[in-house]
Amino acid sequence: MTPPHEGRVPPDQEQLPGIGRHAGDAAAERLARAGLTRVLEPGDSRGGQWLRRLGPVALLDRLRGEGPPLPGATAGRMAGLRLRARDARPELDLAAAREAGARFVCPGEAEWPAQLDDLGDARPLGLWVRGTPSLRFWALRSVALVGARACTDYGAHTAGLLGAGLAERGWVVVSGGAYGIDGAAHRASLGAGGATVAVLACGVDSPYPRGHAQLIARIAEQGLVVSELPPGDHPTPSRFVLRNRVIAALTRGTVVVEAAYRSGALSTARAAARLGRAVMGVPGPVTSGLSAGVHELLRGEGHLVADAGDIVELVGGMGELAPEKTGPVLARDLLPERLGRALEAVPAGPGGSLERIARGAATSADETAANLHELLALGFVERGGENWKLTRQALSGGFPTCGDPVAKVPSCPDHAP
Repeated sequence: MTPPHEGRVPPDQEQLPGIGRHAGDAAAERLARAGLTRVLEPGDSRGGQWLRRLGPVALLDRLRGEGPPLPGATAGRMAGLRLRARDARPELDLAAAREAGARFVCPGEAEWPAQLDDLGDARPLGLWVRGTPSLRFWALRSVALVGARACTDYGAHTAGLLGAGLAERGWVVVSGGAYGIDGAAHRASLGAGGATVAVLACGVDSPYPRGHAQLIARIAEQGLVVSELPPGDHPTPSRFVLRNRVIAALTRGTVVVEAAYRSGALSTARAAARLGRAVMGVPGPVTSGLSAGVHELLRGEGHLVADAGDIVELVGGMGELAPEKTGPVLARDLLPERLGRALEAVPAGPGGSLERIARGAATSADETAANLHELLALGFVERGGENWKLTRQALSGGFPTCGDPVAKVPSCPDHAP
């Protein structure tokens, strides 16, 4: 696993021979970065190297002009990049973003989440952000919930429980806005009045999938919609996969709810592992192909989680522990040992005599009688002539907990408040 700091963009690198870093002002660099989002594909590490060595203004000028290919680029690739660069109109993209209620956030700006720098040369050129909250502050306490698009009812229900539970604990839910697990996680967070971020593989003004247009619009109202791609740009299969590295880098950890062996959600988990983030998975039926990928993840670097408390314990701060999980507490569990032995000695069915119960409890008849009268007062047993027998509630296992105010059962003597 690569430590987070090893993937960061180095602050000072040797520049290309004979070429100095462009000294343009921040506005010019911002405009150039916006233009480069039309030219370079997301996650293009070679382009990231050029950007790091030349700077955004000089790189865009180089791609718009003539001259030898950039290091590592073939003549054919340079021709294609130059066609894109000459068609780029960043002023129009920034205007379209403003019209859609979006903004362009660049590395080094106050709203830029510094953890994205862990991606190194594959770091986004910038992010188009739609929504009013600060992406930087929301990302500080965020978790990715991802999974299968064609999920099962179990998967959707589980994603909803996790999304709502995280929202109630003050965590931001980040996902990809897709059908299935993504949509269930977003909806649950919104429904709980929480914060959620959708990271898209298309322009923030052109929601995809189309069936989630209303959901993504709602996320933009209550949360944030983010993309590396400029306004109006369309998704492609490779962009979906590359988008996942942003989800992984942006968050403290990634939870995979359902995923087959070949799943984009698993690529998010693998990216999170490379970045040193927490990787988590929710188990499912061993007979379900949609849980097979998650189970394989859990056999490796993944941590098994079952609820929001488990997730927060892994990604939260010191002291944010999940509550201890135990089975239900029955009323008889709260009885002192002497009463428990007497209760166990009462035979089912028609019951038994005092002498028979005393033999079973290995106590004297007088002590057994005293214990039975306490159990009678608590509603565990009843008397019929000379026999003592269990009550219907004690037999059915539905007996209320001692001291239950609704059932009006008094507290056990040894457990009174």
